[in-house]
Amino acid sequence: MNPVQTQLKKIIKGEVHSENEFREFYSVDASSYQIFPKTIVIPKNEKDVINTIKIAKKCKTSVTVRGAGTGLVGGALNDGIILDMKNFDSIKIRKNYAVVGTGVVKGKLDRKLASSKKFFPPNPSVGSFCSIGGMLGNNSSGSRSLKYGSVIDNVLEITFIDGNGNKIILPKDKKISNKIEKKIKINEKKIPNVSKNSSGYRIDKINSKKDSHKIIVGSEGTLGIITSAKLKIKNIPKKRILFVIEYDAIKNAIDDCMLINKTNPSAMEFVDKVVLQQINHKFQKNTKCLLFVEYDEKIVQNEKKFKTIISGNIVKKLTKKRYIFQWWKYRDSSLYYSLKNIKKESRIPHVIEDAAVPIEKLPELFNILKKINKKFKTKSVMYGHIGNGNLHVRLIGERKKTTLIKNIAKQYFDEIIKIGGTITAEHGDGLARSEFIKKQYGKINYETFQKIKKQFDPYNTLNPGKITSEKSTIIKNFEKL
Repeated sequence: MNPVQTQLKKIIKGEVHSENEFREFYSVDASSYQIFPKTIVIPKNEKDVINTIKIAKKCKTSVTVRGAGTGLVGGALNDGIILDMKNFDSIKIRKNYAVVGTGVVKGKLDRKLASSKKFFPPNPSVGSFCSIGGMLGNNSSGSRSLKYGSVIDNVLEITFIDGNGNKIILPKDKKISNKIEKKIKINEKKIPNVSKNSSGYRIDKINSKKDSHKIIVGSEGTLGIITSAKLKIKNIPKKRILFVIEYDAIKNAIDDCMLINKTNPSAMEFVDKVVLQQINHKFQKNTKCLLFVEYDEKIVQNEKKFKTIISGNIVKKLTKKRYIFQWWKYRDSSLYYSLKNIKKESRIPHVIEDAAVPIEKLPELFNILKKINKKFKTKSVMYGHIGNGNLHVRLIGERKKTTLIKNIAKQYFDEIIKIGGTITAEHGDGLARSEFIKKQYGKINYETFQKIKKQFDPYNTLNPGKITSEKSTIIKNFEKL
């Protein structure tokens, strides 16, 4: 055992591991990256978290928090200590909020809330498996963020341990809230003009001291280790209606999308031809894409309005819960369908998979991808939250050409930033995108990020190499390609 492990073993009530099988398990997540940690700590309580941070700081090693490992950009990977928060699994439900431990899996929370006829709105497609801590760390969203917002819009309070080992509750701690507010200088012109954003620190969401906790949402464990959060919960809608519409041209789907968005749907999703071919339904031969459009209020009025707007062909109109669930399962399986359809040696690792643009710029987003496919001789599979201007892209090309991956990312992100978009809408920056944040936000905003990082983590103990890192990590540490 090294000195770090010796000290941890003496003081930690939970588990401390350095066996090769543990190191290998925690060296990967759902991304294309691999980094072997030296030590894994599974804390039993807050005191274990505090002690882990203090020992790491003293021994000049890092602490990277991990939830369920479903992240797509390597946000939970590092070479020091990995902190697995699975024991923080308490759930307390009140009338309009729930106090939830960071290790709670979203599927478990959903089941518990459903028994009280409540729900927590953000719904990533891996919702059954991801942890609440991971959702907070990435500012997760999902299909219904169109109406209900991302995690950042649905959190009331956060309890976390900072890089000095101090327990902080925001926005309750007024002294810390004041410090945050004083540090924030914003260049509004460089803030992405989008309805959902998971890049950088969300300084644009802090309009008063009451919003100070929002700095932690989307911070990927770089400012503090979240132990619990107070989440907004809502009543489950009494009725829902889901329309599935097929189109013979993507342009027509985009045009309809602009109009449908004005009718306040609870969700509007897009899948392309590659994905729809995997769905158990006979579509017309010339179908190029589908829109999934859901309403959960004013069902009759919205149906009438909707039918006057659309130019595509309604394939399904669903009102029964089990059929709505079945068709959402098709949409939520888009990542699986896209991977299933691509040979392993042609799957380019996830790096550009999560941009969002202002909805009126959607035609330009599709054109950007056309240009990239032509220039780099790639193909793309597309699906995602089109109502938010957020499309997920899976590239097909020569997997082993890592310089190709970096060149594609540079061009794609440059173009996205030019049209007021964000390089990541809900999956976070991680190893894939942190080096592009300075370009995304500009000098003034980036300096604010650095000041905030220094306030909460002055010794760069917490998840170094993410968000405020200027090192290039986009193609470093890929698993064997």
